[in-house]
Amino acid sequence: MPIQKNDIANLGGLEFHARQIVEGFITGLHKSPFHGFSVEFAEHRLYNTGEPIRNIDWKLYGRTEKLFVKRYEEETNLRCQIVIDTSSSMFFPVRRCLDVQHPNKLWFSVYSAAALTELMRRQRDAVGLDLFSEDVDFHADAKLSPVHVNMIYNRLESLLSPYDKSGRKSTGTVACLHKIAEIVHQRSLVVIFSDMIQNLDSYDDLFAALEHLRYNRHEVVLFHVHDGLLEQQLDFENRPYRFVDLESGDVVKLNPLEIKEKYEEIMKRRKDELLRHCYQFQVDYVEADINKSYDQVLTAYLIKREKLG
Repeated sequence: MPIQKNDIANLGGLEFHARQIVEGFITGLHKSPFHGFSVEFAEHRLYNTGEPIRNIDWKLYGRTEKLFVKRYEEETNLRCQIVIDTSSSMFFPVRRCLDVQHPNKLWFSVYSAAALTELMRRQRDAVGLDLFSEDVDFHADAKLSPVHVNMIYNRLESLLSPYDKSGRKSTGTVACLHKIAEIVHQRSLVVIFSDMIQNLDSYDDLFAALEHLRYNRHEVVLFHVHDGLLEQQLDFENRPYRFVDLESGDVVKLNPLEIKEKYEEIMKRRKDELLRHCYQFQVDYVEADINKSYDQVLTAYLIKREKLG
C-alpha cells in the first residue's frame, strides 16, 4: 500500500534542528564542530524559500536576477538516522482494516518516519534509515539526494502490510541499537521508533544500548510507540480473552479485569523508569500513543523542542 502524499503530516513552518554539535557537509541550520576551521567559499546553490537571507549573494542576483546562496566549507547540515523496530510486536493491535487513522504501532511509526523524511528533505538535511527486528535488516546511510529520499519512501511503504503469523519476528533491540551506534556516522541525530518490548524483567540492557548511542556522540530521540489504552491500561471488556504473543505465538487465556490493577502498576513503573533514565542521559523521550494521530504527536514534540531550544 503506497504512502499517499496527502496523508503525510503537514508540519507547517516547523523545523527539526540539532541541539548538539553535528557533522555534515552543507547548509547552515546546525552547529558544526569545524566552525572556524575553514571559511573558504565553496560554491553557490539555489536559494530555497523560507531560508535565512543573510547568505544570499546579492551581487550575483544583480547580474542574474536569480537568488543564490553562498556555501562555505565550515557549514554543516544535519544527518538524521531514522531507526524503526519492525519486530512482530509492532503489529499490535492486529486490525482487519488498517489505515492512517486506525494504525497499528508499525504503521504509526512508518507514517511518522515519512513525515520526518519530508521535513528533512525540505530543510535540505540528510536522512538515513535503519530497520531492525532480531538483527539490523536494512541500513542506509544518511544522504539528501532525491533518488535516496525516494528509496526511503519505497522502503517505508514496503512495511505497510498486515500481520502475518507465518513470518513472526522477535525483538533484538539491545544488540541492534549497539550495532547502529557503531555504523551510523558520528554526531548524528538518531530518531528511534520502538515499543521497547524486550526483557520485561529489566530495562538495564536497553539503557546500556541507549548510553552507547550517547557515548558515540549521537543525539538521540526515542519515540516510545504504544497503545495507551490496550497496552498500558489493559482497557478491555469484562470477559475472558485469548491473548496471543505476536512474536512467539504463545497463548494466555484470562479475564483482563482480574489483573488490571496490578498490570497498570507494573506498566507505569516501567514507563517511569524509562523516562527517568532518558532524562539522566539526555535522551529525548516522546510518548507516542497510537490513539493520537501521528501528526499530532510529531507537531507537539517539534513545538516543545523549538521552545526548549
